[in-house]
Amino acid sequence: MEDSIHDQFTHIPERISGLVDLAYNLWWSWNPEARALFKQVNRQAWKESIHNPVRMLREIPVGFLKQAAENPAYLRRYDIVMRRFRKYMSATGTWFSAEHPDSRSLTIAYFSAEYGLHHSLPIYAGGLGFLAGDHLKEASDLGLPMVAIGFMYSQGYLHQEISPDGWQKDINEPLDPDAAPITRVLDSAGDHLVVRVPHIDPPIYVAVWKVQVGRIPLYLLDTDIDCNDPRNRGISSRLYTGDLEQRLRQEIVLGIGGRKVLHVLGADYSAVHLNEGHPAFALLERIRERVERGMEFDEALDEVRATSVFTSHTPVPAGHDIFPINLIDRYFKAYYPALGIDRREFLQLGVHPQSPGAGFNMTAFALRASEHHNGVSRAHGTVTRQMWRCLWPGTPETTVPIDYVTNGVHVPTWLNHRMKDLYDRHIGPTCPNWLSEHDDPVVWELIDEIPDAELWYIHTWLKAKLFNRIREQERIRWTAQHPGGVPDPATGGAYLNPDVLTIGFARRFSTYKRAHLIFEDLERLKRILNNRWYPVQIIFAGKAHPADNEGKRLLQKIYRYTQQPEFGGRVAFVEDYSEKVAQYLVHGVDVWLNNPLPPMEASGTSGMKASLNGVLNLSILDGWWVEGYNGRNGWAFGSETAACDGRDATDAAAIYNLLEKEVVPLYYDRSVDNIPHGWVKMMKESIKSNGPRFSARRMVKEYVARYYPPLLKAADAEYARAVATAKPRAPEWEPQAHGEAEEGSE
Repeated sequence: MEDSIHDQFTHIPERISGLVDLAYNLWWSWNPEARALFKQVNRQAWKESIHNPVRMLREIPVGFLKQAAENPAYLRRYDIVMRRFRKYMSATGTWFSAEHPDSRSLTIAYFSAEYGLHHSLPIYAGGLGFLAGDHLKEASDLGLPMVAIGFMYSQGYLHQEISPDGWQKDINEPLDPDAAPITRVLDSAGDHLVVRVPHIDPPIYVAVWKVQVGRIPLYLLDTDIDCNDPRNRGISSRLYTGDLEQRLRQEIVLGIGGRKVLHVLGADYSAVHLNEGHPAFALLERIRERVERGMEFDEALDEVRATSVFTSHTPVPAGHDIFPINLIDRYFKAYYPALGIDRREFLQLGVHPQSPGAGFNMTAFALRASEHHNGVSRAHGTVTRQMWRCLWPGTPETTVPIDYVTNGVHVPTWLNHRMKDLYDRHIGPTCPNWLSEHDDPVVWELIDEIPDAELWYIHTWLKAKLFNRIREQERIRWTAQHPGGVPDPATGGAYLNPDVLTIGFARRFSTYKRAHLIFEDLERLKRILNNRWYPVQIIFAGKAHPADNEGKRLLQKIYRYTQQPEFGGRVAFVEDYSEKVAQYLVHGVDVWLNNPLPPMEASGTSGMKASLNGVLNLSILDGWWVEGYNGRNGWAFGSETAACDGRDATDAAAIYNLLEKEVVPLYYDRSVDNIPHGWVKMMKESIKSNGPRFSARRMVKEYVARYYPPLLKAADAEYARAVATAKPRAPEWEPQAHGEAEEGSE
């Protein structure tokens, strides 16, 4: 049971009350016509809500709503969008149902520590979260039966404020659930549903919230409730805490608690997909349930393994959680006997063969407890096999059972609506349903029919929109005047020129991503940026993890470059990088720069988003760009072998050479119509070569094609065994905290 959200919006006229249903389903976030419905009620209210329709509907004066309900032109648009929305939600003729019409439904439970869905729900930190969010959106569009589990971070992820000396200040802004597209899940008594995490002592309880992502329900776990002791209340407060014990407690709640919540909700599923190792304890709980029903541990492990997919996202050692044995003992001492194994056998599940004394390795456990494993690009698949071949001793590296499914991005979310309108005009007449077939490369060949002038006009419009946004933010920043001094307007981008070739670099500030690389030779860079006739400018954005002081020092170094007058205002740092800022950047810059230290880039998706909108990539040959680069759709470097101690200098020189000899000349090579036709030709090649190949639609279909048949076969076998051996048993019961669901209740 869920909140009756309409009871909270009685001020909305009945004629347009469907706006409430729309606001609480993130379908609006990837459908511009739906967003326009809110914007057209009142533009100022939409702007002040920061494009959050729930907040807008709560705060807007009722007079504006009444005007909309009496406006025939508005009502026509409202009726069309609501009809589309309801048809979408009730549709049975989806891609998945057409491809698998005779199969028993395979519902997948998707577990992830973060989800990047929209900035109104700050439960994400970066690329991993946006990948998870895009996965849910595409699963919804394709009709894939799925249910998802994540965390309700009460403090969201950090807001970033840069002090006058360039140091990142981490600002927490509590998430107001009543002003976000999220609802409480209620129990049979009408109270907020609370579930106890099983077999963990002292007890931990979670309240359950729900986000509707199109057709996909995402359930979020919240420990900030009265029945938890104060320390337990903070488990779900912050994403990726640096406290190792608190991190372990988070992963226990996410995996074991998440599985328990699905059981209480009666959410029947056949397979589990783990997005990284953080939620891997979900597999442990699946095993425990089978042991409780009478299975031997090894048999239960085999059954769970056969119906589990594990996706690894990083070759960075810090991205693989390892917990000290004393912490594992502290929290799992009551769990060992529930599995029917002893302590030694349990700990062996998380041993890394090459460092057996290091602790309980979550990635090692996830690989052992799942049968299907993948990296997130072809290059990353190779790296992951090299990293983990020790789990399969004697197996040749090429046959280590770790495959790859290259990441993709949700096209309707990341394609700017003006660019989409352009594609509609030129692809639509030949292929009216092109957006529903956007993973077909043939469809994108029609991009070549777009006149250069039209594509360039939209690009320059998006670029102007980016610069207007930067200047508006800088105006607000200037007015506020940071404590400690008045900021230099050049730092935040007030002096940037929309007519100048603009490079974007925006991502998490980790040292391996090498944000500093382009500053390797300062004099050469100054000559490139300050060229009188062919100038260049660079926009940086990104956050360092709160506990990553090295990343913060790197950010500070970049920030101080923006203040140097010899750069002439050609370098800027955009504060408080978020999903909203990312949208502006991947739509509006000319070149997307990416230069991590190989092979540390597992995939990377920001460059995919940029290419979808005609932004050209200048990237090192790592991650997705190894597959995406074809010699005509952008620029690549870094294929040559370089000694580690000289790698930065070599790669920086390659960037400078490309800028001086290819990128800058091509951009400024204009015909009499002031259009860089050679540049536009490369934009078209980038769009049509990368759009279909690096879409979430291709990605999700690939997961289904690659893993669906064996998962379905294993799930059917498991179901048959369960039916054959089913025995009646007494219902479980345990004392409840207020509002806690009984064991097994729905």
